[in-house]
Amino acid sequence: MSALRETGRLVDLGVDVVRNAFRRPFQFREFIQQCWFVVGVTVLPTALVSIPFGAVIALQIGSLTRQIGAQSFTGAASVLAVLQQAGPIVTALLIAGAGGSAICADLGSRTIREEIDALEVLGVSAVQRLVVPRVLAAMVVSVLLNGMVSVVGVLGGYFFNVVLQDGTPGAYLASFTALAQLPDLWISEIKALVFGFIAGIVAAYRGLHPAGGPKGVGDAVNQAVVITFLLLFFVNFVLTAIYLQVVPAKGS
Repeated sequence: MSALRETGRLVDLGVDVVRNAFRRPFQFREFIQQCWFVVGVTVLPTALVSIPFGAVIALQIGSLTRQIGAQSFTGAASVLAVLQQAGPIVTALLIAGAGGSAICADLGSRTIREEIDALEVLGVSAVQRLVVPRVLAAMVVSVLLNGMVSVVGVLGGYFFNVVLQDGTPGAYLASFTALAQLPDLWISEIKALVFGFIAGIVAAYRGLHPAGGPKGVGDAVNQAVVITFLLLFFVNFVLTAIYLQVVPAKGS
């Protein structure tokens, strides 16, 4: 019952954020500050992680395609893996682990200092004033970081396949254009948008409901990261299954 109660409160916060996102006045300055803050804590780790991530995918797929005699499809397989799976997942993990934890710690410290209660006493909605700008910032930054991860991952895969595995640039690019399609990029960005929303909502919820005291804030940050990871992998499975059923593969 406790788990169901917490789930209901989390969903209720998500609904409140969506409703308050269209309510005036919009906290534009807070939104810009939070975007800059989330970018500052996530852009460098994301860039550093995306390079080896794309390299591992390129090396593994290149080795596999060489074993089965399908080297001409290495480019398409690598690019599709980066676009549809690696890019959104890497972005989500960094947004949840770096940006989400920072959001949770900030709101948690405000909660234990009773700043949130003070806002409610003054008639100011904490959701509209504090939560909405942070959730929207996580969503916007997730989409932008996903584009960066996709570009870096594809370039890294090209480099490692052509340079280290003696692949040909023409075959790499030809297979990519033969099998990839524009909806592959759309589903990647949609995943990033949804993942950013989930990370922001979970971080905000745990930050608004710490157990009490500094230790409670630390526990809330850990719980937010773990819960977000579990939800992200489940939602990724659902979105991937729906996409593969709705959008036919190119050439099929």
